[in-house]
Amino acid sequence: MDRILDSDRLAQVGRELRQELASSNASELAGDWVRRAARVMAEQMLSAEVDEALGRDSYQRRDDEGPAGYRNGYKRRAIRTAEGKVAVDVPQVRGRGDAGPYRSALWQALGSRRSPALEKLAVEMYARGLSTRDIEDLLKELSDDPDEQTLLSKSAVSRVTEVLWEEFEAFAKRDLSGFDVVYLFCDAVYESLRQQAGCRQAILVTWAICSDGSKVLLHLSLGSKESSDAWLEHLRSVVSRNLPVPLTVTTDGAPGLIRAVEAMWPESERVRCWFHKMQNVLDKVPDAMREPIKRLLQDVRDAPDHETGTARARALIERYERELPGATACLAEDLEATLAHLKLPSLHQRMIRTTNLCERSFVEERRRSKVIPHFFDERSCLKLVFATLWRASQRWRGVRFTEMEKKQLAAYIRVRQAMGKKVRDLQAA
Repeated sequence: MDRILDSDRLAQVGRELRQELASSNASELAGDWVRRAARVMAEQMLSAEVDEALGRDSYQRRDDEGPAGYRNGYKRRAIRTAEGKVAVDVPQVRGRGDAGPYRSALWQALGSRRSPALEKLAVEMYARGLSTRDIEDLLKELSDDPDEQTLLSKSAVSRVTEVLWEEFEAFAKRDLSGFDVVYLFCDAVYESLRQQAGCRQAILVTWAICSDGSKVLLHLSLGSKESSDAWLEHLRSVVSRNLPVPLTVTTDGAPGLIRAVEAMWPESERVRCWFHKMQNVLDKVPDAMREPIKRLLQDVRDAPDHETGTARARALIERYERELPGATACLAEDLEATLAHLKLPSLHQRMIRTTNLCERSFVEERRRSKVIPHFFDERSCLKLVFATLWRASQRWRGVRFTEMEKKQLAAYIRVRQAMGKKVRDLQAA
């Protein structure tokens, strides 16, 4: 193939362009000339890279002490651009001896079909609801040439999404001292693993609302069940990474979780989730009485202060103790934690009294995981659940902390500290 010196090629392209513009529409030629210019620039860079590797220009003899190797023609290759495929003649080098085969770093970048943008797109599609097969099919449909091999195969997508595991590992080891946590929330969601057929694994999740109003995903881990030991290990992880002591911890009624929270943060106020509590109470009420009992429970929940809420709860229990012993016993169980939200600023009570912060994230997670009947192993499960919950947290609005709420919280903290001092004094006596 006849070659033209690199210094003359752009000038030749310019002359050809002027000739064609004289007899054609400029807009029709634009895409074609972008491809031609891209080809010239790519080939010039590739040729210059070979000159540098061999220590001499084209048509120049090798010195006795110069690097081994010689040019050995060209191979026609193609690169993808926004204007379509561009054919490029890639220079070949032979006879490098001990230096090993020549590999062009520029060509590996230019000719790569897997760009960083494509890989990021695949990761985001995977995290937001598409299976690896769906991504493979979609990218094939988006390809310029439907008969060509897909941009990313299903196995390639799996490899690309391993970046999510790296993100999870960094997330699970990050220092938490910078989060001024006020309210903490703990709950679990269950998923099936193919390696453990018939067994559902609990994914333990901890969220927080900080003093700046932000909602933060703090930690998630895998446990065979919601046992006290599993939750203790989970909570010890966040404490070991310097998480400040929270003001409150909202949980459901899982005994293992309650024991773990009380063991880890005895000075924090534990709040029992009202959504779960009302469900448990109403499940023990006949259908004919559900509505009136539900309204009475809501009156207790929405009391103006803690004393009024306690009085309403006691009156409800006393009134229906003989008629509905199961329901009233359920309400009386853990009553102090059930009414603890009434001690806090009224603007925040609605958010603190339930584990809705966790449950909302689980809705996102289940929407994503339903396309995968069973995760293959723990690694694939954790990386996908993390990716889903983390992306959900980035979209959520924060919580308002006005000066009024800050003063109320400061007063509440002083009361808690005074109570703690009395308990310590009694224990010492």
